[in-house]
Amino acid sequence: MSLDGIVTRALVHELQSCIHARIYKIYQPTDNEMLWHIRGQGVNGKLLLSAHPSMPRLHWTEQTWANPAEPPMFCMLLRKYCEGGVIEAIRQVGMERVIEFDIRHRDELGDYSLKRVVLEIMGRHSNLILMDPATGVIHDGIRHVTPAISSYRVVLPGSSYVSPPSQNKSNPLLENEANFRVVMSQNLESVDQSLLHAYTGISPLIANELASRAQSAPSLWSAFSELMSELTLHQYEANIVETPSGKTVFSAVALTHVHGQVQPFSSIHQCLDFYYHDKASRDLVRQRTTDLNRLLLNEISKNEKKLIKLRETLQDANEADQFRKTGELLTAQLYAFQKGDTKVELVDYYDEQQATITVTLDPLLTPNENAQRYFRKYNKLKNSRTVVAEQLNATEEEIRYLASVLQGLDTATPNDIEEIREEMTDQGYIRARGLKKGMKKRKQARPVILCYTSSEGIPIYVGKNNTQNDYITNKLGVHTDTWLHTKDIPGSHVLIRSQQFGEETLREAAMLAAYYSKAKQSSSVPVDYTRIRNVRKPSGAKPGFVIYEGQKTLIVTPDDAVIAQLPSENK
Repeated sequence: MSLDGIVTRALVHELQSCIHARIYKIYQPTDNEMLWHIRGQGVNGKLLLSAHPSMPRLHWTEQTWANPAEPPMFCMLLRKYCEGGVIEAIRQVGMERVIEFDIRHRDELGDYSLKRVVLEIMGRHSNLILMDPATGVIHDGIRHVTPAISSYRVVLPGSSYVSPPSQNKSNPLLENEANFRVVMSQNLESVDQSLLHAYTGISPLIANELASRAQSAPSLWSAFSELMSELTLHQYEANIVETPSGKTVFSAVALTHVHGQVQPFSSIHQCLDFYYHDKASRDLVRQRTTDLNRLLLNEISKNEKKLIKLRETLQDANEADQFRKTGELLTAQLYAFQKGDTKVELVDYYDEQQATITVTLDPLLTPNENAQRYFRKYNKLKNSRTVVAEQLNATEEEIRYLASVLQGLDTATPNDIEEIREEMTDQGYIRARGLKKGMKKRKQARPVILCYTSSEGIPIYVGKNNTQNDYITNKLGVHTDTWLHTKDIPGSHVLIRSQQFGEETLREAAMLAAYYSKAKQSSSVPVDYTRIRNVRKPSGAKPGFVIYEGQKTLIVTPDDAVIAQLPSENK
């Protein structure tokens, strides 16, 4: 992983400004993440400590996190022992991805006590542990490890803290040339694999970088010692590299072997906050919307199967005249068959060639009853044609609606989830939670809308779900505003809040409409635009559904770089 011992060293070095600062507030927005609001010593910010199984990390963050109504037990415990406490020390254990925070705090009696919080960044085994450094006893961990899970160590209240298992690797910062040459000569693997297996804190990314630098350096030791000297002096180059294939990596050192677009950062904390911003948000949305996503996919699948059957029924209904004609032919030739016959050859008087056709019969019915059976089929299909056509339209509309909700989940932020869940509740797809019988549902507050500012200074509003789309189109916009939507593709309603704007604003708004749609990854996306006075919501239509006229169409290709450059805020 990119977050190796070198990145950890850079993170801890930058955090030294927090020494003697105070932990003002502690929050636990998710099962795996803690937020510390730290003040003092010129510091005022939110520090994220994450033991996420796939995205463990530590960095200052500017992101907004929604906190649960009831704090989890581990959060309450940290508040008891650490909130209001002063940070005495922050250190990295060797070159491992283990960070220790020593925090001095007043207890209930007013006496000072020292506690230690240990963040272990170990992939799916990551953990955040509160312990007593004097006794080594664990107060609790954000994730419990029982003897059934690990025979090496237990993380439970009251157990003794045991460090993560050693990998028997050397600290690269303490290495000398003689020992380095011995270590490398004893390993018959490739250079990068040899470095990876011999030294702690070196990830595959850095091992490949050292192997690449060695090709232009006097020796492998020269490249190795030069980098270690820079790290010893805390000379870092925080950066993110996006390769042509779309892969993105971050590092605390320059990556000369990774070719792509390099984005430098003045701080490794800023680098990580930027890198994980969308990843963490999307992961949180996935966690909280797994049930909704499964429900939507099941409902879409069910309606698609229903659509197939309705189309088959409509096809049969369109062939109703054939049953009427067969009934008339049977009536005209009752003498040609009798009860017990399973089929009969009849002359088709409607055919110019007077061809003979074979008609299937019910052997239990008389000739006249068989003829009436075909007339009944005709009448049934004729009467059902209108009903089936209506059901067909309703099913197609429901599929479009469900697809729009699914698209809303794809672009949702954690703050948007509740709006989507309430919409699904209102539409009867899920039950209202926590609403007692006889209680009225609280009136929904005005939704928070994402607003971009075009390069010409014009506000552009983007609805990311049907609740927001309805508000933008039916309440926020005035008749002179311009409304945009991807043509025949589920996506956002976009509104240009101005009567006067240039071609650049229109192009950027169209790009936003394409970006926040199912066609985000496509090129040459058609986007319709028209004055909002030409847009209306039919009576009884589902959320987010409108019809419009007088539109023109732009063809745009979503560009992440262009979108990122547009200033945005929630209003």
